[in-house]
Amino acid sequence: MSTETEPTVEVPAEDWRFEDLQAEAADLRDRLNRFRTALGRYFVQKQELIDLMVVAAVAQEPLLLVGLPGTAKSDLVLKFKDALGIPDEDYFEYMLTRFTEPSEIVGPIDINQLREGRYIRREQGKLPTARLGFLDEIFKSNSAILNILLTIVNERKFYQDGKPQPVRLRVLFAATNEVPEQGELAALKDRFVLKAESRSVADDHFGDLIDAGLQAEVWRGISQKPWVEGHATLEDVLKAGRYMTYVFGRRDGTGNGDGRTDRDLFFPPDVFREYQRLIKTLVREDRIFVSDRKLVKLYKLLRIRAWLFSGGTVGLDDLKLLQYLGETHAEMELLREKVPTLLGE
Repeated sequence: MSTETEPTVEVPAEDWRFEDLQAEAADLRDRLNRFRTALGRYFVQKQELIDLMVVAAVAQEPLLLVGLPGTAKSDLVLKFKDALGIPDEDYFEYMLTRFTEPSEIVGPIDINQLREGRYIRREQGKLPTARLGFLDEIFKSNSAILNILLTIVNERKFYQDGKPQPVRLRVLFAATNEVPEQGELAALKDRFVLKAESRSVADDHFGDLIDAGLQAEVWRGISQKPWVEGHATLEDVLKAGRYMTYVFGRRDGTGNGDGRTDRDLFFPPDVFREYQRLIKTLVREDRIFVSDRKLVKLYKLLRIRAWLFSGGTVGLDDLKLLQYLGETHAEMELLREKVPTLLGE
């Protein structure tokens, strides 16, 4: 019999205590805010997307970037990764096609193990061992890849020899030039609560675009990365996410589980009513699909945005996240105009 050990993914414990995170929370917020504003200086009119990337990363919810080629989708992710100081071994990126094989994403089959009747993948250097992943043209993948991705995104695991194994992946960004409408992709699309367009800025910022693009060529040519300023790390992102998870589960009251909930404490009744009104309006008037799962995920994203930007309590400004619920290009364009109008802007 083979003496080889079964390959495993080492999953960081991330067992930070609430009391320690609570003492560090203000510093975490400050570092993440400095990170997002500093990174925004290296792009033309992309601050909104960078802010979304930070919110999604803290929430550990996948974010979909939608836009034509050449609108900085990949560049946003790469500079985000560099600026957090994530080493190459903790990062995985791949452009998917309908011909992409599962081995390209989760690793090839171990032939020696297969001879022993075991179906084990050598996952080192692939998506399961990365901390941050970027999948370009995600909707061009085939059904085999889609099934694997659903398991990884939903349950943070993939299967080795029929047994679930945890993955190290914590932050996932994906990109697409087009948002398909095929029914078989609905489940994967629904996992991306937020879908944000990266639009061309040439019409309104022609000169700035030329200047910034030329400077980027210079930095690339001389192998410099000035956006790596050390404001925050991936650990800061994960600590912030763990802190907020603790906060969501706490109740203010007797300690017997019957106190006020997170919604009671951090979602004022008038803002919550406005949130309900907007959701009902978008569903009824515009047929925007909002699943029950998405409503819960959206609450978490709203709260994290509020914590990051203003300290915790959800305000009307945070409800702007609803403009990123579109499932098609038409819906995205509609919500970009309608949500601010509904909020009275």
